[in-house]
Amino acid sequence: MKHIAAVLQNAIAIALPNLQAINNENASIKPQIDKWSHKEIIGHLIDSACNNHQKMVRTMANQHLEFVGYQQNFWVEIQQYNQANWHDLLSIWQGYNLQIAHIMSVVDSEVLQNTITIDGTGPFALQFIMEDYPQHLIHHVKQILPDIDLTSRFVNVYNA
Repeated sequence: MKHIAAVLQNAIAIALPNLQAINNENASIKPQIDKWSHKEIIGHLIDSACNNHQKMVRTMANQHLEFVGYQQNFWVEIQQYNQANWHDLLSIWQGYNLQIAHIMSVVDSEVLQNTITIDGTGPFALQFIMEDYPQHLIHHVKQILPDIDLTSRFVNVYNA
């Protein structure tokens, strides 16, 4: 899974300086009333990192795991990410995702077929959870940075 960890690390390295160039006020602007601001997108990605960290580590410890889902809109709303400091959110996002990349780089291949059911959906292999994670992160970062190529170095990694 080192190649998937590298995709995640690369996306973070490319995105971070571009995200840091956005000021706190602009990061709070909602493009539409029912759409997330940049802060809320990064907040969602922090929530995703938190949940996926648990999924990964707990699935590594169990051949099969039953896991709860989470209500992403509720999480974003209740934590009031628009009230948080943009650069603080970016620091949390970066740190949490570098930890997930580390986990991906050291996972024992023997547990990659362990499975997880999430809120009654699945089962999903740990390998799938890990491979899917950077794609989700990149999808949301591209909502903020649509013109930045976060994957060019790794165009074939998911087809390997």
